[in-house]
Amino acid sequence: MTLYIDADACPVKEEAERVATRHRLRMVLVSNGGLRPSRNPLVEVVTVAAGPDEADMWIAERAGKGDVVVTSDIPLAARCIEGGARVLRPDGEVFTPGNIGAQLAMRDLMQDIRASDPFYQSGKGRSFTKNDRSRFLNVLEREVRAAGD
Repeated sequence: MTLYIDADACPVKEEAERVATRHRLRMVLVSNGGLRPSRNPLVEVVTVAAGPDEADMWIAERAGKGDVVVTSDIPLAARCIEGGARVLRPDGEVFTPGNIGAQLAMRDLMQDIRASDPFYQSGKGRSFTKNDRSRFLNVLEREVRAAGD
């Protein structure tokens, strides 16, 4: 089992490392650069080439059954679920085979709305809270245990 983190702009890397360490899991932080290496021997930092979706492609090619992926990227989540991995967002929301289709459809709809209306102003996303961090820790713990079954 490997815990893959889509690490660019991920606010829960430290929390994920704590869970990985507790379960003695290999954890891979994947980004386009700028991450400090961890002293933890269970944590590997992978720097991919600069470019759109390079980190996503790297993770999707490797994540599979028994692995857990942390990402906010919905297309990446869909590819990982298709490969058999368990996937969750940094706020603790779980992507599943049952909800990923609706997530993709909503993402595509919002993308179309933004593209068709030059005056469209999306509100700022809500801020990341202590409750999100706590929920993430609880859900990651549950997902890691479920992936090991």
